[in-house]
Amino acid sequence: MPNKDIVLSLIRREVVGRYRGSMLGLLWSLLNPLLMLAVYTFVFGVVMKSRWTIPGQESAAHSTGEFAVILFCGLIVFQFFAEVVSLAPGLIVANANYVKKIVFPIQILPVVSAGAALFHAAVSLLVLLAFAYIIFGHVSLTVLLAPLAFGPLIVMVLGIAWLLASIGVYFRDMGQIVTPLVTTTMFLSPVFFQRTSLPTWLQPWLSLNPLAIPVESFRDVVIFGVMPDWMSLGSYSGAAIVVAVLGYQFFQKTRRGFADVL
Repeated sequence: MPNKDIVLSLIRREVVGRYRGSMLGLLWSLLNPLLMLAVYTFVFGVVMKSRWTIPGQESAAHSTGEFAVILFCGLIVFQFFAEVVSLAPGLIVANANYVKKIVFPIQILPVVSAGAALFHAAVSLLVLLAFAYIIFGHVSLTVLLAPLAFGPLIVMVLGIAWLLASIGVYFRDMGQIVTPLVTTTMFLSPVFFQRTSLPTWLQPWLSLNPLAIPVESFRDVVIFGVMPDWMSLGSYSGAAIVVAVLGYQFFQKTRRGFADVL
């Protein structure tokens, strides 16, 4: 990978710099998602009594603890998506000093952002596996397939980030538009509900949500111990590659005017 050393160095700086000076340091990368988990579990699991049909079980009867683990799995996928996409519109503007350095490869900035978000996702995954072992009594070997379920989302998010980072230079309101869209994407994805809970005619349309297939695939291999829908995951991977290529090309073509605008 070109510029590998620069990317790794910037990711390390991004992760460490985010918590520098705080008393709890990297623990905040755990506390923030755990706080969200507690709130969403109370609202959806206790108040609204949402339940999940676990593969191999005939009914959707399970404990609030099991629901929390299932919910947390989906939140990990969403948090990665939200962190990268929400920051993307202001990424180049916030690093304007790099734009004026001819030798600096500014196209790696979205990669650095994704790398830092991936670190937080990995930490959350370790916590999730610990909770899953306590609640379910085991962790399935299918968890080894987690990179295959998560990888296509990384590619998709990079394409979106390149596109938004470029547009954000010329249209500063893009950040204000993206924030509510990210929230909408979360509530319209299977983070809080199952695809089967939707009307039959509506279920195929859910796949248009960029989070839907990654959330379902990640949950299948990490929590439920079953194989993901390889056909859906393959189609999503193809779409992710197309988005990444188009996003990168758009970024490269529009970057020539960055210095003039900034």
